[in-house]
Amino acid sequence: MNVLSLFDGMSCGQIALNRAGIPYGKYYASEIDKHAIKVTQHNYPDTIQLGSVIDIKGTDLPKIDLLIGGSPCQGFSFAGKQLNFDDPRSKLFFEF
Repeated sequence: MNVLSLFDGMSCGQIALNRAGIPYGKYYASEIDKHAIKVTQHNYPDTIQLGSVIDIKGTDLPKIDLLIGGSPCQGFSFAGKQLNFDDPRSKLFFEF
């Protein structure tokens, strides 16, 4: 099973899959935070990093069996300014 994780962060998706006992083959990750990528590559060195979600084209990928991820939520957070979709990061949700 090929997995694509958008907004992968520290690859909590791989942690969840492993804890649930769900086997997977290749794990493709879209993340731009260099620190999160470093943690992922340390814990899961076989992760295939794809870079920014806005640069990924489905036609460039193999068949993906499972799509996971959590888009940036700062625009919706009560701790923030609650700009909702006026926050440019919130619009990244539509990359799914």
